[in-house]
Amino acid sequence: MGAPSRFVKSPRDTRERITVIGAGVSGRALAVFARELGHTVFVSEARTIDEETRVLFRRIGVGYEENGHSDRMLDGDTMVLSSGVSPGSEPVARAKEKGVRVIGEIDFLAPHLKGSLIGVTGSNGKTTTTLLTGHLLKEAGFRVGVAGNVGSPLASHAGLDHEVLVIELSSFQLFWAHGLRLDIAIVTNLEPDHIDWHGSLGEYYRAKGKIIAMLKSGGTLICQERDLSFLIRDALPAAELYPLSWVKETAEVKGAKLLMKGDHATLVSGGTERTLFHYSDVNLLGRHNLENAAMAATSFLLKGGEVDALPASLATFKVPSHRCELVGIVGSVSFIDDSKGTNVAATVAALTSLDGRKVIILGGRGKGEDYGSLANAVQRGAEAVILLGEEAPRIRLALESKGYTKVIEAANMKEAVAQAFKVSPPGGMVLLSPACTSWDMYANYAEKGEDFQRCVIELKREQS
Repeated sequence: MGAPSRFVKSPRDTRERITVIGAGVSGRALAVFARELGHTVFVSEARTIDEETRVLFRRIGVGYEENGHSDRMLDGDTMVLSSGVSPGSEPVARAKEKGVRVIGEIDFLAPHLKGSLIGVTGSNGKTTTTLLTGHLLKEAGFRVGVAGNVGSPLASHAGLDHEVLVIELSSFQLFWAHGLRLDIAIVTNLEPDHIDWHGSLGEYYRAKGKIIAMLKSGGTLICQERDLSFLIRDALPAAELYPLSWVKETAEVKGAKLLMKGDHATLVSGGTERTLFHYSDVNLLGRHNLENAAMAATSFLLKGGEVDALPASLATFKVPSHRCELVGIVGSVSFIDDSKGTNVAATVAALTSLDGRKVIILGGRGKGEDYGSLANAVQRGAEAVILLGEEAPRIRLALESKGYTKVIEAANMKEAVAQAFKVSPPGGMVLLSPACTSWDMYANYAEKGEDFQRCVIELKREQS
């Protein structure tokens, strides 16, 4: 089956002058798609635009500016915001002053998204769940598109003839979104994050909860049972609900549920209970990833997939990089890269989900979070802590306030890996899960994870 192609341009009377804010991955794709529709497009970027993107823009007739926003960005009929542009940003403020229409990328693209739409959000696990949902559907022969942080941006799927489109949705995207209509909404979990962007925890939860308003009548919401009170502030739309919870094998169940029982996940619906998979079928580390797999499997069944296909398809899924990824074993010590654990909740989930005696590497640039719950998890589940980066003093203070003193500070990743190996017990595990961003020492979490992996490979060579 060949790759789907785009549809024809918009009618001339609907073409506009479009300004796209941001020339990163999503902004670039937005500009390309807007040109394909026949719009006049100008891109405004606060930083330097890479040469490859400049060449592309010149070739397809997109105007652009870089290293700042001039008044030219206000000449368009509509300003389209790429992922991550905040409501308090300079372009938004100036557009509102001039009366220029401002929309997010989701609302610009929504009329052009084809097929059954599955939206995935959550504080942690949304990328894994998005990719796994797409993998299960592709393995079953569906014509599937997968859009998100890992893989292709949403704009590259606009206009394509998908049977199912699985969309990873950040709180930034949801803040601006109003026009998207979903068949299935998945909320992996809710924990404090991005408070600096949203202004408060309540506003962050409110943005995440907007995904429910986007459900079509008769659609389905899959979420954690514990998060229902945060998500559903008003009446739930006419949608089916599958809340996930961990229960005892003998628990009595009423209504539709997604249950984690004993050694397997089950789906209860219409008075019948079906085993989705056994935990041993899942090729992912950690209890939190079993929840991600259960949510993905449920959406797969709801789209017509066969339950018997799940074990084999789950077994062939490869974990995304830097998400509880086994890097290697040095001596008898396992090294796990969870550099994507950039908030407290993600790190607590990794620390408490992985079995065994652990030494954890923490630190980076903070997000203003409280480290109390992290200190509690470390106290219960870590043999020692290696601290790295700007936030080391604050994390140390939180740990010491709980009476935890097995703390070592490192100047760089190589030193952190060496110290962690030195204090790790035989058969133990070294876990990189920073609970912070990586921006103090690295460009992003992936660069930090790659440095960790290089240091582990070097350590293994030294120890052999």
